Amino acid sequence: MSAAASTTYLLVDGENIDATLGMSVLGRRPEPAERPRWDRILHFTEEVWHEDARGLFFLNATSGQMPMSFVQALLAMAFHPIPLAGTGAEKVVDVGIQRTLDAILAQGAGDVLLASHDGDFIPQMERLLADGRRVGVLCFREFLNSELAALSERGLKIYDLEDDLGAFNAVLPRVRIIPLASFDPTRYL
Repeated sequence: MSAAASTTYLLVDGENIDATLGMSVLGRRPEPAERPRWDRILHFTEEVWHEDARGLFFLNATSGQMPMSFVQALLAMAFHPIPLAGTGAEKVVDVGIQRTLDAILAQGAGDVLLASHDGDFIPQMERLLADGRRVGVLCFREFLNSELAALSERGLKIYDLEDDLGAFNAVLPRVRIIPLASFDPTRYL
């Protein structure tokens, strides 16, 4: 059995998570204290299926610039930053993640957690599920692509970044459906 058989790959669509947090949740650019704690997310990845985790953080570097302080922080947390550049018209991060999902499938082993809300990964996620892999999405549930969410009927696990992972230090101003069993009224007092 290969080393990948006991690995969960965490693929982070950095642009999508940041844009959803900023535009859809906060309505503005997030402050540093409002950003996800990526170390907690990587730890969750190790714990969810009790496997080693390999964090791959995809960044759009088409401009020729990289946020070096953020890249250094990712490296310090044992993430592998993947800064991709394209022609400008390409969705470089999405294409990079799609190719990586295809490569994980081709190697014959490894489970996947995808941090994104994007439906562009549905074909790859379907193939991973059909291959018997454990596959999950880390997201804000209320913004997850509905077709991707529908894959939960085929085994896709959906984990909320705030509620299930506790990936934020601050309580986010979200309006979403709350299961009565997990309703905490003190959050609103």
